[in-house]
Amino acid sequence: MNLTLYASPMSSATPVVHALTELEVDCEIVILDLKAGEQKRPDYLAINPHGVVPTLVVDGTPLFESAAILQWLGEHYGVQRGLWPAAGTPARLEALSWSTWAYVSYGMLVNALNFAQSPNVDARLHHAPLAEEIRRRLARALDPLEARLAAQAWLLGERYSLLDLIVGSVLTHGTYCGASVQRHPRVADWLGRFAQRPVLARTWA
Repeated sequence: MNLTLYASPMSSATPVVHALTELEVDCEIVILDLKAGEQKRPDYLAINPHGVVPTLVVDGTPLFESAAILQWLGEHYGVQRGLWPAAGTPARLEALSWSTWAYVSYGMLVNALNFAQSPNVDARLHHAPLAEEIRRRLARALDPLEARLAAQAWLLGERYSLLDLIVGSVLTHGTYCGASVQRHPRVADWLGRFAQRPVLARTWA
């Protein structure tokens, strides 16, 4: 299978690069300069009309959106390496549920928080009361995760899996945006253990 990943450091492509490394998948990586607008070039828009990274081209067919790419990598490479649940198992349903929760439910709130207070966003869009409410909602959103980690070391049991990388990457990004996990000690401990994974040190941030 021929794989090419279009990516950029310090972007949504980072978890995909980490996953490729964790899974030991051979993949060509093409770095785009986002500041120079290379993601808006016609040749790139032909494979990703949204003009964002990452895009994984699989035997000539593009696959975009980080969550979709990560789930696909789990299905095609993670099962045989013991890092993703097999199809037809309850654990596979849990992996799909939690990875989608991270990118959609939790990630949506993180993005809203970023717009409400980030120095990288036009200050006219900032709204302190809204940011505070979003932080409260983010904290409440972690309650089920805290309960899950009270019963097991990692998200799918006692062994690390690609699901930990997926959810951990989103929550780590959230902390950079001001979404604290400190009110949830088990989540904080799990996120700290995730941050110590060797793959995170070997690949670019």
